[in-house]
Amino acid sequence: MRTALRGAALIGSVTAATVLTCGTAGATPPGPGVTARTITERTVGGTDYTLREITIPPGQSTGWHFHDGPLYGVVRQGTLSHFDSSCASDGVYGAGRRIQEPAGPGNVHIGRNLGDTPVVLEVLYVLPHGSPFSEDAANPGCSFQ
Repeated sequence: MRTALRGAALIGSVTAATVLTCGTAGATPPGPGVTARTITERTVGGTDYTLREITIPPGQSTGWHFHDGPLYGVVRQGTLSHFDSSCASDGVYGAGRRIQEPAGPGNVHIGRNLGDTPVVLEVLYVLPHGSPFSEDAANPGCSFQ
């Protein structure tokens, strides 16, 4: 969390927020209603620091994906169920819990909202300049999306 807070401080003051829908994932798209709101962003050297609010409605997921840089987040509302490419749960995160996601195609994962309230996350993306927020990945053979 300290890293996320330092990264957020690096970003500077909050700019006007832009509401965006998560990018389409060709292999396993995010579920209907999954949205992201960019709070603020800044590039330092060759690294983009972007703070976003992600909302996952009940019964929906992020789709299978990975990131080109690490992510640091906190669950603000709801419960996020996180699964790795072996189809096993690698964490269940309730409100106030921190989550970190390592970089690279060897870290394919999915976030699912198995509850009955929206999951709201605050996420700091630390990505090489110009990288997308996530890279699509095929379902690794799990019985769920």
